[in-house]
Amino acid sequence: MVVDTLDNLEKYASLNPLFPEVVKFLTSTDLNRLEIGKIVLKENDLIVNVTQASPKKKEEAKLETHNEFIDIQIPLSSVEMMGYTPGKDCQPNNAPYNEGKDITFFNGLATDYLTVKPGMFAIFFPQDGHAPAITEAGVKKVIVKVKA
Repeated sequence: MVVDTLDNLEKYASLNPLFPEVVKFLTSTDLNRLEIGKIVLKENDLIVNVTQASPKKKEEAKLETHNEFIDIQIPLSSVEMMGYTPGKDCQPNNAPYNEGKDITFFNGLATDYLTVKPGMFAIFFPQDGHAPAITEAGVKKVIVKVKA
């Protein structure tokens, strides 16, 4: 997991062969002007989802992991709390994987929580359990799905 400001995003371009394309898109696009929906930058490898998450409390946020994709999550409209638990510690450790949606949901609350503000991002790798979109008012956000 990585949490930082968008000003430093370029420093992480070497973490994945597709990250330079992500950096180029994110630094050349006015993210706040994006409409809710999906933008395919590279079929099956690089997808931008612009979403509007409803208000959610910690107790409602399910831990999740992805096997095939890395998530880069960027809150736009408000502060977002994101839960984190190492994937190996998520319970139950044999939770069913939904291959079509590339997601596994787990029981229980995250072990740690971080605050991600507009102008920041969080990167969750396949080994990172995360519980996103914990907000009082909901949040418009960008989620970049990068083939791991």
